[in-house]
This record gives sequence, structure tokens and C-alpha cells, in this order.
Amino acid sequence: MNTDQRGAADMEKQQVLVLGAGYAGLMAALRLAPHTRVTLVDPSPAFTERVRLHERAAGRPDITHPLAALTRRTGIDHVAARATRIDPAARRISTDDGRELPYDRLVYALGSRTADPGERAYTPETAAELHKRLQDGPGELTVVGGGLTGIELAAELAESHHAWKVRLITGDEVGTGLSAKGRAHVRTTLTGLGVRIEEGRRVADPDDIDTDVVVWATAMTANTGLAEAAGIPLDPGGRVRVDDTLRSVSHPEIYAVGDAAAMTSPAAGALRMACATALPSGSHAASSIIAETRGQEPKPLRFRFVAQCVSLGRRDGLIQLVRADDSPRETVLRGGPAARFKEQVVRTTVRGLRLAARRPGAVPLIPGVG
Repeated sequence: MNTDQRGAADMEKQQVLVLGAGYAGLMAALRLAPHTRVTLVDPSPAFTERVRLHERAAGRPDITHPLAALTRRTGIDHVAARATRIDPAARRISTDDGRELPYDRLVYALGSRTADPGERAYTPETAAELHKRLQDGPGELTVVGGGLTGIELAAELAESHHAWKVRLITGDEVGTGLSAKGRAHVRTTLTGLGVRIEEGRRVADPDDIDTDVVVWATAMTANTGLAEAAGIPLDPGGRVRVDDTLRSVSHPEIYAVGDAAAMTSPAAGALRMACATALPSGSHAASSIIAETRGQEPKPLRFRFVAQCVSLGRRDGLIQLVRADDSPRETVLRGGPAARFKEQVVRTTVRGLRLAARRPGAVPLIPGVG
């Protein structure tokens, strides 16, 4: 057996556990599948398009894709359970159905969630429940948060539920990361949809708002409780600290990707939580693990931002061109063309995952995915 054959045999013996079947975790699992034994641990039977949660709240019937269909013929073993403990010393995880799963490499891809607003408010993650509530009858709905998530929710709900009065409250100005042209278009579109905008008002608790329904769309929180309990270092923002190859700074056999990881790149600096950063980080972690098992040194992550894409209902949108570090340029695309462009971007995310299932080696060649 020559060196290449021994390397391939060693790779096939490697057991990689991927925690989380979101954008980053599923991409990592699909890219690794031809090279190692992959176990994907996630309690859900389906992949959810989180970038469409505002559409689900407005009434879109389904934004999920069965994992069985996405992983068919890849060899990935999907364990439909929730990880409850990581034991880095023993290199194993425990699950809520009593299993103990060993690993040689672990990919931590548990993503993020909206900061807990309490029982009174809905969040993007409870979009289905919010849609049911809106069917009960008209009233006033208040979205808290003037970032891109809050903007998309306010526009989508105002357009689809005309009987409801929609208000958007933000502590800063709406769309702080957009250019002056971009912010102006967002304000004009929201106002045209009947949304009342209140800027410069900070809300600490949903109970402080006199309204029928509160939708909380403020800061995101990384799901890193398992990592912290296992002694894996986090950054001050609560995300797993990683090196430039996405390995944990304390446990090099553990990779963290997507919203759960404190990722940086020379061109972009610190990477924000987004689908746009999740897919390439999942792909890069897979490339790093493949390189490791071949006895090669993993390459640093290279990433630069290009644009921010915002839905403003189904017929309007905003494409904000940005510099490599995500700061806005003055150039924007608005209106119907922007809405159509945004829809194609969203569809491309699922297309990228399907491509990873069919031709995983081609993914790194695709800008914005690999």
C-alpha cells in the first residue's frame, strides 16, 4: 500500500461528529461524507431555511427540507437526538436518548437564537406560532429591533396582514449598517406599507410596550452552553474561540463554525452571524479536516463580504453593496429587481447544499458557498 492509499484508508477510519444541521453543520457534513465516517446529530428531521422565517410568520406554508432527502446516498448517519454533554478528554458526546457517541473530530455547529424575551413575545424562531396568532383577529403588532431581521419581519407582516397595525421600535436608527440611500429606501418602503417607525427608543422588556403582539428581533445569542460546560473557551461575546482554520484554540480536534464560532478573516475582520458566513465556514472546516487527515496543514479561512440582501415584502427589496469588512458602499439596488435578486440568493443556499450532496468537491470553487 502506497502513502496515498494509507492516507485514504486512515481518513475512512476517522469518525467525525457534526453537532447541528443548520447551514454550517449540514454543509460540513455533506462535504466530509466522501472522506470520513460522518454522524450528524440534530433532533430535527428537517433542515430549516432560517433566512425565510419572516416569510413563515407571514404565512408561507413550509420552509423546511427533509434531511433524509438531502443526505440520501451520502453515507451520513443522522442521529435524531439532542447533544447534552461534550467530554473532550474522552472525545465523546452524550445525547438526550442515552447514547454515547465517540469522535476523532467534532464540528460544533449549534448556531444561535434570538435573545430570550420572556413568555410574552414571539421571536423569528417561533414564526409558525406567530402566524397562528395573527389569524385570531386584527390588532397592533410591534416588532422590536431595527436590524435586518426586524426590518424584514415588519415589512413582510405589514404587507401580508393589512388588518394589523404594525409598528417598528429600535434603539438606534433603522438599518444602522446600511448606507444613507439604503436607510432612506427602507424607511420609505416601510412607511408605504403602513409601518409606524419609532427610532431612538430602547425597550428592555416586552411588558413595557402597550400592544397586542410583540415580536422580538434584537440581538442574537450563540448556542454555546454545551461548549462552555465542556471547558471550551468562548470569546467575550459568547462564541467559541477559534484559530484561523476554525479549530478551537484549546482543543484542536474540535472545530466551531457558523454563528457559534468567533470567526475572523484578514479582509473582513470579525464575521457577523449570517447564512452568508455559515455556509463557507462549514465548507472550510470540512476542507481543514480533510487536509489534517492527509497530513497537511489546514489553510486559514479567507472570506470577504460583498452585499447585504434585505426583503421588504414580496415585491420590494434592497441590495446594499458593501466593502470587504461589511461597511456599506453608496451603491444600492432597490425595488422589484432587488426583491428578485434576494430570492435567487436565498434559493442558492439550498442549491449549494444539494450540490454538496452530489458533488462535494465542487463546493469550494463556488464564490460565497465554498
